Amino acid sequence: MRKKRIAMLGTLAVLGLSTMLTGCGGDKPEENLTPTEQEQQPSAAPTTPEPTPYEELNITYKRVSVHDPSIIKVEDTYYIFGSHKAWAKSTDLFKWTTFNTNINSNLGELFEDIWNEWSKTDTNPNMDGNMWAPDVIYNEAMGKYCFYMSVNGNDWNSVITLLTADDIEGPYEYVGPVVYSGFNTSSHPAEKTDVYDVLGEGADLTRYQNTSANKINAIDPCVKFDENGDLWMVYGSWFGGVYMIKLDKNTGLRDYTYTYETERDVSDAYLGIKIAGGNAVSGEAPYLLRVGDYYYLFMSYGGLEAEKGYQMRVFRSENITGPYVDQAGNSAIFTKNENNLFSTVGIRLMSSYQLSGNFEVPAAQGHNSAFVDDDGKIYVVYHTRFVGGKGGNKEAHEVRVHQLFVNQDGWLIAAPYEYSGENLPDTNLTEEQMCGEYEFIVHNPKTYYTMLMGEPAGVVEPLMITLNQDGTVTGDATGTWTYQEGKADMTITVDGVEYKGYFLRQATEGIHKIVTAFTALGNNVCVWGSQK
Repeated sequence: MRKKRIAMLGTLAVLGLSTMLTGCGGDKPEENLTPTEQEQQPSAAPTTPEPTPYEELNITYKRVSVHDPSIIKVEDTYYIFGSHKAWAKSTDLFKWTTFNTNINSNLGELFEDIWNEWSKTDTNPNMDGNMWAPDVIYNEAMGKYCFYMSVNGNDWNSVITLLTADDIEGPYEYVGPVVYSGFNTSSHPAEKTDVYDVLGEGADLTRYQNTSANKINAIDPCVKFDENGDLWMVYGSWFGGVYMIKLDKNTGLRDYTYTYETERDVSDAYLGIKIAGGNAVSGEAPYLLRVGDYYYLFMSYGGLEAEKGYQMRVFRSENITGPYVDQAGNSAIFTKNENNLFSTVGIRLMSSYQLSGNFEVPAAQGHNSAFVDDDGKIYVVYHTRFVGGKGGNKEAHEVRVHQLFVNQDGWLIAAPYEYSGENLPDTNLTEEQMCGEYEFIVHNPKTYYTMLMGEPAGVVEPLMITLNQDGTVTGDATGTWTYQEGKADMTITVDGVEYKGYFLRQATEGIHKIVTAFTALGNNVCVWGSQK
């Protein structure tokens, strides 16, 4: 273990991180607890956990596997819709149950025409496996739930389509296509799409044949209203990048009256406004969330398999159309080809990490959605795989929900543990609860889980630090910490870099033991702490 800690300190030095926290003295007595099964008997989750150091929360989680979950709340129920016709619902964000709509039973009837006309090929004949990453919103102007489905095809011949329903659980009716990609082969001529309606008859389409420029995949829609009530859709992945077009809120389809200039890495007359990615750099699953004065753009970098580095990174803009930048001012748009898995571009919400409060080690977390609830709480909803797999399945995945917070500089940071009903403490967190020994996680943006020579690598191991009452940090990393009395606000200064965030009381995962934790951000890097 000492060698691992030394290695981690080396990582801190490379990232320019040395730790500063304010701590409190005194060890807390550990209870001799035996790990229990993940599922426990249900009880109501407290809105504000009692400040007893080692209280346990009796809470039940019911897991589901929904890849690429997109969330919408209807009355008191949360719904998630994902790829491959997987949907689930919950009233508490802990216990999920799957359900079906008429899309499950009438897939062929709903999508037969668009599938046969555009996406189907001899090398890709299975409609069932090509229904990807939908997004569902309620459109007041239409009085309908609008279901935007990606119909995937080989060689980028994909299309995002619209279905509508009066009820969130359907039945849904097919409306039509919203945007196409892949009009560059004899088998998929542009005449079958709306591209000439937008660009004019005989328009030059050669730029859409270059994967580094404008050849994108019309998948992964996220549809949002802006502060003016206008409707926009962001979509795309890898290759040519991620774009945004304006929709007609009265139809839910493309707004053909809104036009775009063609300028490489800025905008395209058909594809719309470029907001992220490009030049064959990894990046997919764009998702937009407005909180306060900013629109936040989530992107998933890497490949979605357990060992391919899937991860969530965040940018923000004052305008829905961008430009989107991270804390260091880096643009979400890539103007040259590079491996962005080993870059510091974008704020990485979480790495693959090991905490003693977890029974499982997450890997390849991504393709998230996010939302602000009626009470103002912010959540990120994503799927995750696990180091070593689960139940004998290397690629097994499940949905997870973490609470998000806006730090003092207006950036989103995630709670260390999955959501269990916690609130951000206001005046109830004592200095005694803040002090003690912590596991300290630095979410290194330049590493990810993989297997090397039969052994897992790239999992962030915790440093052990103590937050002392005199405002110092001792242990595997040293520094100082401060907090604002009567509030949850805290700062950590490390090698001259100030990290800003919050303390909170959270239940660990597995045993659900309530501990003091913190989450903070500085210099484009997220850090977490969890009481040992």
